[in-house]
Amino acid sequence: MVDRDRDLTHLPDLWHKPQHGPVRSRRPVYEDLLPPCNHACPAGEPIQGWLDHAQAGRYREAWSLLVQANPFPAIHGRVCYHPCESACNRGKLDAAVSIHSVERFLGDLALDQGWPLPAGAPASGLKVLVVGAGPSGLSAAYHLRRLGHDVVVRDAGPVAGGMMHFGIPAYRLPRAILDAEVGRLADLGVVFEFNHKVTDLETEWQDGGFAAVFLAVGAHLGKRAGIPARDAGRMLDALAFLKNVEAGTPPKLGRRVAVYGGGNTAMDAARTAVRLGYEPLIIYRRDREHMPAHGEEADDALEEGVKIHWLRSIAGMDGGALTVEVMALDERGRPHGTGEFETIEADALILALGQDTDTSFLKGVSGVTMTSDGSVIVDAAMMTGRRGLFAGGDMVPAERTVTYAVGHGRRAATHIDAWLRKQAYATTDTGPIATFDKLHLWFYTDVSHRPQPRVDADIRKTGFGEVVAGYTEQEAQREAARCLSCGTCFECDGCYAACPEDAILKLGPGKRYAYDYAKCTGCAVCFEQCPCHAISMVPEPEAQ
Repeated sequence: MVDRDRDLTHLPDLWHKPQHGPVRSRRPVYEDLLPPCNHACPAGEPIQGWLDHAQAGRYREAWSLLVQANPFPAIHGRVCYHPCESACNRGKLDAAVSIHSVERFLGDLALDQGWPLPAGAPASGLKVLVVGAGPSGLSAAYHLRRLGHDVVVRDAGPVAGGMMHFGIPAYRLPRAILDAEVGRLADLGVVFEFNHKVTDLETEWQDGGFAAVFLAVGAHLGKRAGIPARDAGRMLDALAFLKNVEAGTPPKLGRRVAVYGGGNTAMDAARTAVRLGYEPLIIYRRDREHMPAHGEEADDALEEGVKIHWLRSIAGMDGGALTVEVMALDERGRPHGTGEFETIEADALILALGQDTDTSFLKGVSGVTMTSDGSVIVDAAMMTGRRGLFAGGDMVPAERTVTYAVGHGRRAATHIDAWLRKQAYATTDTGPIATFDKLHLWFYTDVSHRPQPRVDADIRKTGFGEVVAGYTEQEAQREAARCLSCGTCFECDGCYAACPEDAILKLGPGKRYAYDYAKCTGCAVCFEQCPCHAISMVPEPEAQ
């Protein structure tokens, strides 16, 4: 039987309310959404904004906008694991924008040109103590200083940087870059007091006349493992190993060095051992898929000759050998022993099992509570139970990376400022995220991604020179131009050209557009062609 309905044109639905025409039921509005890269950045950088400046060659404007949130672009361009790029919508087309590479270019250019950090607000007359000169403490000091407060940073070490200086090897972060970016904080008026270990916080707080305190003591204590060993002197902590190398006094370990752990610190220790002439091998109790180290770190280690023994747990150390048990993973990816043992030759063992924070100086400080693992508990304003005492970075429960720490410092500074001024810090609604499905990509720059050039593995493992080269100006500008400007109008004139009623007004470069609603019929053509979803269709407001 023939279905005759297929040959008939359906009657219009007269009950359906028209969306456009003489009587408009909806109208377009220009409305920026939140770019996913901005949303994913732990440091809170306005990434889309400074990429827009960079692609236009406005490098100083790009850098100035970037350092409103993060004063260390040259550092972050090297050590950040760029979660912004994992969120980048461009990755669903070809490859994510290499945001960290452009950031590094801007940071290096600023250092080369001697651009000063932006000045801050008028002096408040209030003084804040920052305990710890690592990334979180430095970030808090910067933002507090720009908010008008006097800031004193006290650190037990001889230089600023914390784990950036003593834990990240120079082949990843050259010390000249670290010292140059950190040094600009002193130019802003931040006071540093090194070799000053805070042991009695309450006394220093009161005697120094500080109105508030921010705790940013990093995780410097390596976790130990109960490994039976005839010669315990042959085991050392990864952080102690890296610090000794940084100080120019590397320990003598023998030919074969085992590193126990699967995180980024384990990779740093093994790759450092390669550069010292040892034959390192990593022992990790799970497989590659479940390893916490970032993939690029493991890839570089393997390229440089580091061997990795997966699914192995150390049961004991005797002489020049390790006894390891073969592990298996359950359905949740958790390792358990199989009862099968092997012997691996090793002259020394470096433990890279994680780090703890030394919070002994907080004993006696009323109101401070901690988790079972020693992390300090803070509220939404990053304040502890002690009024005026804030904490961030490795001291609080969070991911332990430089970028998260810098974000904590910025966030804490805003809350400290509000608390000092007896105001409530009002958070702004960031709005919806411009996800890939919202974009109309009829228009985008067809520019292929070019990763930063890397030094050949055979060359880079012979010393501590930087292993990744930076972008040239042309490369940085081309890479920035790959940004899709998700959720943010970039004045492509698409809406202006598409409107059939000439209802869109151009306001001039940098001023975007406006609607003449007397002409607009609500047809949504402008909305449907906007490549970055900077236009939304909203119900027509009711007549007054």
